[in-house]
Amino acid sequence: MIGENYLKSMNRQFLFYKSLGEKAMAQIPDEKLFWQLNEESNSIATIVKHLSGNMISRWTDFFTSDGEKEWRNRDGEFLSDLKTREEVIALWDKGWDRLFKTLDEIKLGDLEKIIYIRNEGHTVMEAINRQLAHYPYHVGQIVYVAKIVKDSDWESLSISRNKSKEYNAGKFSEAKSQKHFTDEFLKKKED
Repeated sequence: MIGENYLKSMNRQFLFYKSLGEKAMAQIPDEKLFWQLNEESNSIATIVKHLSGNMISRWTDFFTSDGEKEWRNRDGEFLSDLKTREEVIALWDKGWDRLFKTLDEIKLGDLEKIIYIRNEGHTVMEAINRQLAHYPYHVGQIVYVAKIVKDSDWESLSISRNKSKEYNAGKFSEAKSQKHFTDEFLKKKED
């Protein structure tokens, strides 16, 4: 039961963070996908390029080859060579599609299997958790950069500023129930 709940939960969490990134990128004009605060910072486009490269490497041949593929050019992921929103979104989709296809193949009995990332053994569960920490880290960067770019026109992706009391009052007015924290968010996406 725990393993089944874990598989469902991690899938929903990946969906949640994918959607946050998409909602952030949708709020900004095309040219701002390539904006950098300074020479050492990454644009949203560069972050997307890195995420996609990581996802394609980690989740291709997940059970049979090291997650850090020989053909991956990680350093190249940080070169600013994307030019259009379409290129950015195509890479974004390619990475997430690879991730979700592999997640769909993972069965309960696979969670304790050992896979390798840079020659270091991880259980499948550990490898998933590693990426559940890595991808939201970068999605948070995407959201933060988009929020800087949007400034006062930013539309909150969570509880709006100074609205916590109202939000909590609504939550506590409902009967207690067991659900995943993404249920409300994913339901809105389906509507």
